Amino acid sequence: MKRYQAMLLPLGLVLAATVGVAGAQNASGDSTKSRAEVKMETKEFLKTHQWDATNEAWMVKPDVAPPSGVRSRAEVKAERDAWLKNHQWDEKNGAWMQLDKPRDMSHLSREQVKMETKMFLKTHTYDEESGAWKEAK
Repeated sequence: MKRYQAMLLPLGLVLAATVGVAGAQNASGDSTKSRAEVKMETKEFLKTHQWDATNEAWMVKPDVAPPSGVRSRAEVKAERDAWLKNHQWDEKNGAWMQLDKPRDMSHLSREQVKMETKMFLKTHTYDEESGAWKEAK
């Protein structure tokens, strides 16, 4: 009897796993796009974007104007750099400290700039809707 029960357990587990996988595949069936829709979206995307192997990211082609209201990457970086000029990461407190006057970032070593930029990106996120950097929660 124990041997029969021992054989049923693995069989039951295999059956449950198979049903679970099949159910997971069908769960999103109502929101999937057709193959033609995906191909059309891909074609439209490739008209306006190109792969930048250096940065390993998709970039808008130079001759394509970005949609209205979308800020360029340079503008977003400039806003981040302006914020970094007016704030300094305090390692003791683990927080950003407002400076009395803007600092000259060119006097910092590369390592200091990298560390502060890394901390900024950990503590802030760019909000596309408002077009501004926000403190991450």
